[in-house]
Amino acid sequence: MQSENPKSILFITGAFVSNESWNDWRDFYESKGFKTVAPPWPHKNGTAEALRQRHPDPKVASIRLQHLIDYYAEIAASFSQKPIIIGHSLGGLIAQILNQRGLAAAAVAIHSVPPQGIMSFKFSFLKAGWGPLGFFTSTKKTFLMNFPQWQYAFTNGLSFELQKKGYEDLAIPESKLVVRDTITSVAKVDFSKSHNPLLLIAGDNDHTIPYQLNHDNFKKYKNKSSVTDYKLFSGRNHFVLGQPGWQEIAIYILEWLEKSKE
Repeated sequence: MQSENPKSILFITGAFVSNESWNDWRDFYESKGFKTVAPPWPHKNGTAEALRQRHPDPKVASIRLQHLIDYYAEIAASFSQKPIIIGHSLGGLIAQILNQRGLAAAAVAIHSVPPQGIMSFKFSFLKAGWGPLGFFTSTKKTFLMNFPQWQYAFTNGLSFELQKKGYEDLAIPESKLVVRDTITSVAKVDFSKSHNPLLLIAGDNDHTIPYQLNHDNFKKYKNKSSVTDYKLFSGRNHFVLGQPGWQEIAIYILEWLEKSKE
């Protein structure tokens, strides 16, 4: 996967959703002159409906965070020039890790799962995460959110029609192991290390990743010679990529990328 265009974006998908969640974002940035890729996770190359029909899927259930980091690191390294890396949720955590490895020209973490050591005891965070962690259930079987869980964890505040469409178009089975790995040393970030520009984006209506987690994540970065920025958007839930008004965030990122070059 080679690119001669320095304006390249690698989108990294989070857990529980298809990589097609980036389709509108890819169209937007390609209209601005970027080349974009949004590779599916290993074992997830298919439509959301097809992946749901394979549930419980032992191959998806076997996915670990270290495998994902290595997978996306290899893709990022294949560009002729460092890409911009934009990740959502768990993809935001991977974007931070790859940026720290020097594989990104700049990184944007949207409603990011926080690195190891940053926790929240907010009820919504615990409620949204309990099912995916899959305690007392087999890790050889995937976890698939039912519709009420999806409504709470991803699309709270949206109309029933948008919630249903989002679920049908994008909801997929997930590995319980990869979710558990986010609280291990695999998810560690050295906050004192220098890095290329990093933007953390949060939403104040996100049940799955409360904005306080993103702000705590931001405050952990200590290297004064590195650009680290934080932006909170009002009314945004965890379905932020497909939530009406997503263009405002895409435009903000575009402007931030230009500013970070200065």
